[in-house]
Amino acid sequence: MDSQPTLDLQSPEDDGALTLADYAQTAYLEYALSVVKGRALPDVSDGQKPVQRRILYSMSRMGLGFGGANGTVGAKPVKSARVVGDVLGRFHPHSDQAAYDALVRMAQDFSQRYPLVDGQGNFGSRDGDGAAAMRYTEARLARITSLLLDEIDEGTVDFIPNYDGSTEEPRLLPARLPFALLNGASGIAVGLATEIPSHNLREVADACVALIKANGKLTDEELFTIVPGPDYPGGAQIISSAADIADAYRSGRGSLKVRARWKIEELARGQWQLVVNELPPGVSSQKVLEEIEELTNPKIRAGKKALSAEQTQLKAAVLSLLDVVRDESSKDAPVRLVFEPKTSRISQDEFTTMLLAQTSLESSSSINLTMVGIDGKPTQKSLRQMLNEWIAFREITVEKRSRHRLGKVQDRIHILEGRQLVLLNIDEVIAIIRAAEDPKAALIARFNLSDRQAEDILEIRLRQLARLEAIKIEQELKGLREEQKKLEDILSSPAALRRLLVKEIEADAKSFEDPRRTLIQAEKRAVAEVRVVDEPVTVIVSQKGWVRTQKGWASERAAGAAAPEYSFKSGDALYGAFECRSVDTLLVFGTAKDKGVRVYSVPVASLPGGRGDGQPVTTLIDLDSGTHVAHYFAGPAGASLLLANTGGYGFIAAVENMISRQRGGKAFIDVGEGEQLCRPSLVGGAGGAEPLPAATHVACASTGGRILTFEIGELKALPKGGRGLTLIDLEAKDTLAGAAAYTRSVKIEGIGRGGKEREETLEIRTLNNARGSRARKGKAADLGFKPTAVVRVL
Repeated sequence: MDSQPTLDLQSPEDDGALTLADYAQTAYLEYALSVVKGRALPDVSDGQKPVQRRILYSMSRMGLGFGGANGTVGAKPVKSARVVGDVLGRFHPHSDQAAYDALVRMAQDFSQRYPLVDGQGNFGSRDGDGAAAMRYTEARLARITSLLLDEIDEGTVDFIPNYDGSTEEPRLLPARLPFALLNGASGIAVGLATEIPSHNLREVADACVALIKANGKLTDEELFTIVPGPDYPGGAQIISSAADIADAYRSGRGSLKVRARWKIEELARGQWQLVVNELPPGVSSQKVLEEIEELTNPKIRAGKKALSAEQTQLKAAVLSLLDVVRDESSKDAPVRLVFEPKTSRISQDEFTTMLLAQTSLESSSSINLTMVGIDGKPTQKSLRQMLNEWIAFREITVEKRSRHRLGKVQDRIHILEGRQLVLLNIDEVIAIIRAAEDPKAALIARFNLSDRQAEDILEIRLRQLARLEAIKIEQELKGLREEQKKLEDILSSPAALRRLLVKEIEADAKSFEDPRRTLIQAEKRAVAEVRVVDEPVTVIVSQKGWVRTQKGWASERAAGAAAPEYSFKSGDALYGAFECRSVDTLLVFGTAKDKGVRVYSVPVASLPGGRGDGQPVTTLIDLDSGTHVAHYFAGPAGASLLLANTGGYGFIAAVENMISRQRGGKAFIDVGEGEQLCRPSLVGGAGGAEPLPAATHVACASTGGRILTFEIGELKALPKGGRGLTLIDLEAKDTLAGAAAYTRSVKIEGIGRGGKEREETLEIRTLNNARGSRARKGKAADLGFKPTAVVRVL
């Protein structure tokens, strides 16, 4: 077959031309930057994404904000379609549904801690119900938006042309508080994502004040005392420790455990029910009900013919405790989920733990403080960086506002000084105006006025020349000169600017503060413990990884009975039969080329029973790609094993150190290049009808036929795993066939002539002949076959 032709992308002859690769790279970067800064990420300065900022500015232009003397008189709401139309037509030429969705979210009190839009009509529910069409709903700005929009016409922010240059829009809003923290944000950009939780206004304001007063010298501990954690719109309880919350705030990334809040309602005749009234963020009543339905009426998984043992067991556990669940949520009670127990005699703690562990009533809430910084770059920030950048932005905003106000004050003073001069010489001014051909030039020449003052005098009304007007001008000039002095002090003194910042932040916090909704109290994560009958079982594992259990122990059967024979699929054979109990654990050791050994744990109670072939162990765990199962062990958590590898290294570890709650297991044993795990050997602590005594020595055998025994005390126990110590000093090209702990005897298995399987049991006298110290070469043994494994007998 002819080889495929290659595409020759030659460099362009024109130096000014771009190659396709360069053009694609440039175009994609521009697109990525547009998504990051133009759609998905909020700005640290005002906490708004571009579409939110445009909606707020457009509604402000439409007169939908609050007015009156104290800003408490709200405008009449208008149809949401009018708002969306104005936003699309002037500032945001994108989908009308996208703009309306953003408007809806800003009006939902369960999505935002401090809603920015006051919505009238159906704006959706926390259960996932969508909002009514925009032609049916009405909207106006919420009162708290005054903190974002009140100073917009005071020279505080820059304006840029809109998409078609027909008007202008603000680059940012002059936020008086850090809304990026107050309402949080969620978004996915190209290569970046953000998940900022909401916070309590009073706590954030106090943190800003403390940072300003401390001039950057506030410690992390002091800062996290003021802001102990997020404050979600729906309340709930954060059960993560203070250290976990602090780590997330320091790094700008983390995950918090959040739990629903509930109460126990006592009913007649000793009955009771559990009522959930606050849910974690992102969790709805409908979601919890669906999870309960899935637990109590599970579906057969894809590719399976029946329910798994885990599903059946979980169903039985839930139905043994839960009788009825109802959603009694209403307008007066946004969240009210009622759970009735099977009987009033059920422990309330057990009932609650089961619900928390099996449903989203306890879930994780991620933190990813990624946003567009004050320098215009999208980065992940710590809590301290967010607050410091907002304070820097606010200082610039107040400085611009003060400079803008100072200019207006000085202009007004200039005008009033001209009027004052006129009132002192009113008759002469009137005469000049009546007689001069160019009164403006004549007034400027006579009284040394500016062009601006002369123009104002010529436009002045006659009634403003009254005696009373002179008094008013004098009073206004006095007030303006005092204001001018204050503004000049603010602009010339950083300390005065900081004092003004603190004063304004405290005043705004007093106006809009509210109590914290989310309780922060560290608790242990709920873990459902399925009750298992503690009984003796035998775990039977085949060489090809099929596993099953039989009730009882083979050694307990009638005296004189033949050793049990287990049947397997054609071509399969017994790996091992482990006498243990139903509450114990099966360990599965998985190996991969040039990788460490992972240990997977499966509860014995979840293994299939009966007389069939059992179930492949690979269906009970999640093996990594390229990993295959090498060895098994089943026994109690207190048992300890000798773990050795073909490189001649080994250590002792307890079963409890290798147990993992994850189906993906845990990396535990390190091996060198080309090395493999040998068969694990029991050291002590196992169960069974006749448990083996604690081992006193270790026997090692190499594939080259050398044997070394030494006292087990020379080995180390490694609770966290590793590679261990040298067991035997191997010669070049020799490998360790196996190592077993023992008290009196071991069995060496191997392959003899013609590939025939051989084995030989070595008693203590023979083993003592190979006694030495750990890491020695051992003695050559005339076994007559090549060892492949060492198994403990006694």
